[in-house]
Amino acid sequence: MVTIRSMALFVLAAVLEIGGAWLVWQGVREHRGWVWIGAGVIALGLYGFVATLQPDADFGRILAAYGGVFVAGSLLWGMGVDGYRPDRFDVAGAVVCLVGVAIIMYAPRSV
Repeated sequence: MVTIRSMALFVLAAVLEIGGAWLVWQGVREHRGWVWIGAGVIALGLYGFVATLQPDADFGRILAAYGGVFVAGSLLWGMGVDGYRPDRFDVAGAVVCLVGVAIIMYAPRSV
């Protein structure tokens, strides 16, 4: 159950961070304005809060593992929102990152 909660928190963090960055991008690069930028800043702040809810207490481990989730999530966001089509190297890199997440976060450790 702890692993499922942790994975759900990683997914929520990814949606908030990637979505927040996308909103800022839209506000600035696509000239959609300050409302979009402000919504992005709020989402990015919420991402920072969600990261603190992980059951593991090691900041470095959480952020290192989250980096892999961010990579895969960014490609998925690009596919779903911007019509980006990853090539086989994008997919292979994302898989490597997610394997890294699994090793960092969920490998058995001696206490």
